[in-house]
Amino acid sequence: MSGPGTTNTGTTNTGTTDTGTRITGTTRHLVLLPAPEALWANLPPEDHEHGMRSHEQFHRDLAAGGHTVVATSPLRPSAEAISMRPDDAGGTVVTDGPFTESVEQVVGFYLIDSPDRAALVRICTEFSSRGELIEFRDLARDEH
Repeated sequence: MSGPGTTNTGTTNTGTTDTGTRITGTTRHLVLLPAPEALWANLPPEDHEHGMRSHEQFHRDLAAGGHTVVATSPLRPSAEAISMRPDDAGGTVVTDGPFTESVEQVVGFYLIDSPDRAALVRICTEFSSRGELIEFRDLARDEH
């Protein structure tokens, strides 16, 4: 998952970002944000405000620790997803909706470059302690 101007050598990235910032010696991680969609959609405004403050603090903590947010975004509801599966005839079956039915769906994500995985895990733990559900994943090494 390298962006323009970057080279991904396993999970250690070298090259430059779109803005020309050097990102050598970092590892790339995906922070998935699962949540019960129905509950999340019906939260009162003060709970959404608390969540926004939590994300703002997460951004400040990441920046202070030298971690770079490569991409982040909330996702549209899973009901708007399109799933694709291979069929037995060499084609693809395309269906509306998520790949799997579940109460919890991924509602957002962060893609982060980090010079220190352990420090990033600590920051994510603090983020979770403010009420966020988190799944932390390392990107796989590119063996090509």
